[in-house]
Amino acid sequence: MYRLAVLTPFAAPSVRGNAITVSRVVRGLRERGLDARVWDGSSTSESAIAREVEAERPALIHAFHAFRVGPLALRLARRLEVPLVVTLTGTDANHDLFDPDRAATVRRVLEGAATVTAFHDSIVERVAAALPDVRRRFVVVPQAVRFDDAVPFDLDAAWPLPADRVLIVFPAGIREVKAPRMPLAPLDALAAADPRLRLAYAGPILDPEEGAALADALATRPWARHLGAVPHAQMASLLAQADVVLNCSISEGGMANSVLEALTCGRAVLASDIPGNRALIEDGVTGLLFDSPERLRANTERLVHDPALRAHFGRAGRARVEREYPPARELDGYVAVYRDLVEVASA
Repeated sequence: MYRLAVLTPFAAPSVRGNAITVSRVVRGLRERGLDARVWDGSSTSESAIAREVEAERPALIHAFHAFRVGPLALRLARRLEVPLVVTLTGTDANHDLFDPDRAATVRRVLEGAATVTAFHDSIVERVAAALPDVRRRFVVVPQAVRFDDAVPFDLDAAWPLPADRVLIVFPAGIREVKAPRMPLAPLDALAAADPRLRLAYAGPILDPEEGAALADALATRPWARHLGAVPHAQMASLLAQADVVLNCSISEGGMANSVLEALTCGRAVLASDIPGNRALIEDGVTGLLFDSPERLRANTERLVHDPALRAHFGRAGRARVEREYPPARELDGYVAVYRDLVEVASA
């Protein structure tokens, strides 16, 4: 058995997507016998992480964010003379790599990594177009879903709703890239015409300005409410009470945890037509996509008025996730990466 140091900008109990991914992966790795330890950049200083990682003497370091924890991970990997694996997030690939103030940092980390992993081929193509030399070190490891130790979510206590409601859940941290205010104006007329419609946001406020703007927008819309951050252990219960799950993201890191989880729970998904969502949602087959406010309203109306269609998409989406994205596939991918790198480093 060898030791693995995992660096992440956020870890449990945070409900950010990065923290959920790391928690799921590390739990699975430990179940397979790997000695994996997590360092949380949001709660531990870089100097403390460096001291602790050096004391652990890991055989490999894995950074789950190129910009936020990648530089520290790269310094440690070089100091300890061990391989570095970097998993790209959506922020890395879609924003930081092309940000004049952050691009050099992301490039340096990716160029120093022994292996770079992505959740989907679309991220590989986007990054490799900017950094061709990184392509040969890319490995695609799709995400998966695990709902361990599920806890009920008391929706009636959070927001009492009529029995005939049609509930749309928007599961995401409140920040600009998730476009939380985007669906409100397009759905105003639909909500006025159909009093059953409800829209519930479930996620922490990650951007105070966007959170304040959303609160202002919701103040005059009694049909929509922000439920706040929902512990991940309760998310399966909340999703099971939804009729539709909505994703309005401007970009995603290849595939969103929230969409995967909605499909796993057999929910109908309505999502923005971007590469990260197309990785999971085949329009008209496993859910519906939209590329304009008009299409968002039209597709929402279809789903609200057609429970059979919602059920059809729920079954099709769940079958696809079970078939193509089981937890074992995700773990197999990371274990294979680690094994190859550790064997080469030990040779």
